Amino acid sequence: MKNIETLMKKASELKAEGLVEGQISEELNISSETVTWLLTHAEKASTAPGPKDISVDWSIIGKSAFRLSHISQALSDVIYETMDVNDRGVDVVVGIALSGLPLASMVANDLAADLAVYTPSKQMLALESKKVRGNLSSNFSDVKDKDCIIIDDVITSGRTLEETVEYLDEHGANINAIAVLIDKKGTDEIAGVPVVSLLKVIRVN
Repeated sequence: MKNIETLMKKASELKAEGLVEGQISEELNISSETVTWLLTHAEKASTAPGPKDISVDWSIIGKSAFRLSHISQALSDVIYETMDVNDRGVDVVVGIALSGLPLASMVANDLAADLAVYTPSKQMLALESKKVRGNLSSNFSDVKDKDCIIIDDVITSGRTLEETVEYLDEHGANINAIAVLIDKKGTDEIAGVPVVSLLKVIRVN
């Protein structure tokens, strides 16, 4: 488990490498607010409490194609079980860049569906302009009039998925579900779309 000092060091290293806060958030699977707090407190000793957040490190899965394949199969199985895929069908699996892509690719294979790739605004280097929006890559499937499932690794605040749902709605997709490895928000739906996960984090205080 990562302690707070380790997270501060890693966040500072990623910033020094040129990553923006949204990208650091993606790498460490923490909220943007937590990234800001880590970077602010990294250079000084502070006893001020940090944001209520949980850092998720699933690299033990991600570094192994074998493990990733089996975890993706488990996620596909949950989708089949809870979303009646056999009856409704899935035309396109939408993977959220960056960490959702390997999962989405394997789930798309399991579901015999096409693959689309969405890059959220937090991954954009020019985020400070406030005009940057996420986008679908033209190198992958279109989503217009398609039954879609969104795949990501971790839900933290849910803002990235809200953005993704809004974008796909605007581009004519029929979004049937969101599926993730870990749901830190502990939610059943995001922007009206049902959420399924392999693990759900529920705070008790």
